[in-house]
Amino acid sequence: MMQKILSRGYLWLLLMLLYAPILIIIVFSFTEAKVLGNWTGFSTKLYTSLLSGGVKNSLVNAIGNTFLIAFIAASVSTLLGSIAAIGIFNLKIRTRNAINFVNNIPMLNPDIITGISLFLLFISLGISQGYVTVILAHITFCTPYVVLSVLPRLRQMNSNIYEAALDLGATPIQALYKVIFPEIKSGMLSGFILAFTLSIDDFAVTIFTIGNEGLETLSTFIYADARKGGLTPELRPLSAIIFIVVLILLLVINKRAQNAHKTKS
Repeated sequence: MMQKILSRGYLWLLLMLLYAPILIIIVFSFTEAKVLGNWTGFSTKLYTSLLSGGVKNSLVNAIGNTFLIAFIAASVSTLLGSIAAIGIFNLKIRTRNAINFVNNIPMLNPDIITGISLFLLFISLGISQGYVTVILAHITFCTPYVVLSVLPRLRQMNSNIYEAALDLGATPIQALYKVIFPEIKSGMLSGFILAFTLSIDDFAVTIFTIGNEGLETLSTFIYADARKGGLTPELRPLSAIIFIVVLILLLVINKRAQNAHKTKS
């Protein structure tokens, strides 16, 4: 009994440490105070200012750039990662293990090393830094996560359905889009959301590939804003909205995955 209480207490303590900073941001997004931690009374003025466009143009541009880059990078990395996962899954065991090991290296590699490497690569190739380099960099570090998300769905799939589709007259491309992709769509969706979130969150890789032409993302804007001595108050409601939207998406995806599993069972 005591062991059960201690284990639950440890779990709740861990969750509290993980989510307390986010809850503090959400709570103080409902006050007009410019300094985080200074409560001046309940107010939704910061949300009104954010949603009505009453914020700095640089912040609005940074938000637009961030979500555009994240959507493009997540879409491309989902397609590339899904096709790569299918190829890896069909390799021989030794080759598959070797490729999986290589795929895991970018995820274990520190972001700053990835950022510096991509920076030197783009410089050596003479590619001017901006939208293109940031998107390419985000695709590079997001794709391995998509592969990792799709592979478990391929292991759960009946391996004979692809050959059955070919026997029934489908071309390999038709079998891929009409048979394989529908079977692994939950893994692809999870990979897309993970890639989208990682792209929004990234700073280390972005700062090395963004160039000096005035392009800003949310992470680089926050960094520059913090160096000036404080953070724009509207960043608090923005952080709260992003967190809640991602949480809702994860709950919906998990619920759909559970329902699909029950249906198949």
